[in-house]
Amino acid sequence: MPENTSQDQQVRPFIYATTTSRSLMFSHAEIQSRMWTKDPSALNLEYTRLMMGFLLFNPEPRRIAMVGLGGGSLAKFCYQHLPSTHIDVFEINPHVIALRDSFLVPQDDHRFAVLQGDGAKLIGQYQNEYDAVLVDGYDINGLPPQLTTDTFYDACFNALVPGGMMVCNFHASHPLYGSFLGRIKKSFSGSVIEVSDTSCAHRIVFGCHGDTLSRRRALPKRRPDAMSTEMWMQLAPTFWPMLV
Repeated sequence: MPENTSQDQQVRPFIYATTTSRSLMFSHAEIQSRMWTKDPSALNLEYTRLMMGFLLFNPEPRRIAMVGLGGGSLAKFCYQHLPSTHIDVFEINPHVIALRDSFLVPQDDHRFAVLQGDGAKLIGQYQNEYDAVLVDGYDINGLPPQLTTDTFYDACFNALVPGGMMVCNFHASHPLYGSFLGRIKKSFSGSVIEVSDTSCAHRIVFGCHGDTLSRRRALPKRRPDAMSTEMWMQLAPTFWPMLV
């Protein structure tokens, strides 16, 4: 059942379209999500490709949770390229969900579901369930406070299976980024790395349930056998910072 979240409390996003792309925006100041119309499932923004770095360690995840739907970039990519993976997407804003067809987000089926509700609360309902939890739940004001608390990061840790990873997207310029990073390190017992995009506008933080990240330098610098060539070609250029 959807959480009883008042639509009046949520800002309506709008679509900005060009001849080649379609973007989800809450204001003209920032793009929340962008889709190439000729390749709707491609990860258009670099930071989204960085967030897929967890696949280097587990190229065949059984189950993924996503906090924040936006234009569905991460959801569409995973749905297309990970056909054996079950994907749960938590989105608090019903107006965002209402635009899912405009961004060609898959319909709910046996392995894909969009659930309306506060991801900070919903993730706490799961224990040892997910191989990855991807956190990219921004609104018109930026990163919601409930997605930056010790309680939330503890819940993400508990929702992961051993070896699973939480991946969070942060704006590098956020004045409290250092505090957020410290909370994640506490929740994940220090098993954390951070990676920047080439513009240094985003910081992608990986927190691992276990010590998998400590073995990253030993990973072979080639396509995992379980990963398609198409997927590897799109992601490989952004994977290397994970391995240093």
